[in-house]
Amino acid sequence: MFVYAGGVDSPNDRKLRWRLADADSPDGQGALFDGDQLVERHIGTGEFRGMEFLHVNARSIVNEVPASSRMPFRYTINVYRGCSHACTYCFARPTHEYLGLDIGEDFERRIVVKVNAVERLRADLAGRRWAGHHIAMGTNTDPYQRCEGKYRLTQGVIGVLAEAANPFSILTKSTLILRDLALLADAAKRTDVRASLSIATLDEEVWRLTEPGTPHPRQRVQAVRRLNEAGVPCGALIAPILPGISDGDDQLEAVVKACVGAGATSISSVALHLRPGVREHFMAQLATTHPNLVAEYERRYRRAYLPAAEQQALAARVRLLVDEARGADGGTNRTGHEGFRGDPPPSPAPPPATDQLFLDLSATS
Repeated sequence: MFVYAGGVDSPNDRKLRWRLADADSPDGQGALFDGDQLVERHIGTGEFRGMEFLHVNARSIVNEVPASSRMPFRYTINVYRGCSHACTYCFARPTHEYLGLDIGEDFERRIVVKVNAVERLRADLAGRRWAGHHIAMGTNTDPYQRCEGKYRLTQGVIGVLAEAANPFSILTKSTLILRDLALLADAAKRTDVRASLSIATLDEEVWRLTEPGTPHPRQRVQAVRRLNEAGVPCGALIAPILPGISDGDDQLEAVVKACVGAGATSISSVALHLRPGVREHFMAQLATTHPNLVAEYERRYRRAYLPAAEQQALAARVRLLVDEARGADGGTNRTGHEGFRGDPPPSPAPPPATDQLFLDLSATS
């Protein structure tokens, strides 16, 4: 049962279906809020005006991914639910529907904050059954989205993991990760730490239209450089690549060259996929920004993923560009397109028929 601290539920609050099992969550979080307590509801002010933060006391913070999952990681931490990055294609949007919220503005403006995340992590790691498994962050929504500057929960989680010498990885689209550069560098001396910046494109028009709440992509490229220089292995995820929008030869070459030049330890690509719910949201946006492409997208996205042959062709183009950029770079930067162990993919893996490269960490949107 969820209650407010000293308050009365409003009609909108009663619609929150906190106890519904989230069996279809991309990273298998299950009944994420079953047994948790909604303790406060905060209306954002100042730079957070127009936003709402739903504070919850989480029952547990380390989530185990079902054994049947094809994800390349078994354990995740997501301290926030919902994301102010407002990426039009974000695969995590439907998770808000499990709470009785919509996948549009609610996902972007009503953020669930697990305020006891740091304390719960200490308890989870102290459990007798915990064996120091790798933990992936950024598998659902971005751990460094704007409100992290206010709540510092990701920072606290990193501190606990570093103290315990517990391996972890982080996927983000935010340069706020650089705030914790010293903390991450120290953690990397104690355990296996990996980071990845999601950089879908350097095309400013595409960036503004599809990722309006994210830092400039060139700032993210510089974050890749700074993390690697500080001793924190950091790769790049070129995702999602949008057919007819960000898949031009010049567009892909520009982002690949930038990531190679920044010393990315790995470079992977993912084509746009549109699962139910996300598809409707994205297509509505597409009708406004690129009406000429709507019919083409409806034809190509009859299912959630592009046909396997198209995914393979796109992955091959990126691989070739990476190889060419590495050659032009003289081999001074250790980059590749194989990804690295423990990186959490931004979405369920595509059908086995494709050799699409997935480096886990996006978000996420």
